Amino acid sequence: MSNQNMFNNSHVLSWLEYFSDNTEVDLEHVKILDITRKNKNLIPTVEAHRSVLVFTEAGHKDIFYRMFNAGLGDCTVIYNEGSEPSGPIKKSQVSDMIDRGINASAGMLILNPEARSTLKFGMDNRVFASGSVRYVGSEIRAIILSKMQINEGKNICVISGESIAVEAAILDGEGTVIAVEYNANDRNTLEDNVTRFGLNNVDIIDHVDEETMKGLPIPDVTMLVASASMEQEMKCLLKLNPEMEFVIYTLDFVVAASMPALCKELGIRDPEIIQVSVSKLTSKHTYQTQPAPWLISCKAGE
Repeated sequence: MSNQNMFNNSHVLSWLEYFSDNTEVDLEHVKILDITRKNKNLIPTVEAHRSVLVFTEAGHKDIFYRMFNAGLGDCTVIYNEGSEPSGPIKKSQVSDMIDRGINASAGMLILNPEARSTLKFGMDNRVFASGSVRYVGSEIRAIILSKMQINEGKNICVISGESIAVEAAILDGEGTVIAVEYNANDRNTLEDNVTRFGLNNVDIIDHVDEETMKGLPIPDVTMLVASASMEQEMKCLLKLNPEMEFVIYTLDFVVAASMPALCKELGIRDPEIIQVSVSKLTSKHTYQTQPAPWLISCKAGE
C-alpha cells in the first residue's frame, strides 16, 4: 500500500470507531493528522490541539523522543499493538515512550491537556536556534504575519526572513513554506529551527528563479526583505502567480518611497506603506527603541 492511500476514509473511520469504543475521549473535537504525507507537522499540531488522531507508517524511530524534547513529555498516547484497529488498548505518557519508535503503520491518539486554544503570533526570539541570524523583534514579526493573512492551506514564500518562515510554517500546517536563504550560514540556522520545531512543510532553496521554483507549490503570498535582487524576485514570482500578494520589509526610507513606482511598473496598484515603531521600557526606566521598519503590502491583479 503506497503512502498516498495508506489511510483512506474507511481506515480513518475504523480507527475512529475503535477509539470511540475503547476510550472516553470526545471524538467530536479530535484533530486528524496523517503524517505519512511528507509535509505534515506533528509537534506543532499536538501543541495546538487537546486531542490528535495521528496516522503514521513504520520507521519513525525517534518520534516520541522528539516530542519529549519539544516539551510534550506529559502528553498521553493511546494506542494498540499492530496495524489494525483491534485488540487491547494501551495508554502511556510520551516521557515513558522515548526509547521506542513506530514499528507498524497504525493510528494513535495523543492527548495534550495543556494545548493552546488560540493562534499565537510573535514567538519569543529566545525559542529560536542561535546562529548567524539576527531575528526581527517578535512584535514586528506578529504584524508581518498578520499582514500576510495566513490561513491553512495557503502556500507561502519567505525570502531572507528566517523566523517569519518558521512561524508561518507552524501557523499554516496545511500549506507549504518556501524559505529562500542566500547565505549558507543562514540556511544552516534555518535548518536547525526546522528540526527544533518539528516542521515538515518547509522547503529551503538558495535563490529565486524559474529553475529553483520548479516542482514547488506556487506561492499565494510572498514575504521578502528588500534587497538588490528584489525586483528580479518579484518579477519571477509574478510569472508564477499573476495575483501574488506581497509583504515587503525594509529599513530604508528611500526604498519604501520608491515602492509605488516599482509596483506601478510591475502592474501592482495601490500598495499600502506603513512604518512600525516599537519601544520597550528597560529596567533602568528608560525607553529602548527598536529599528523601525517600513512594511509594504500589495496584491497583484487588483
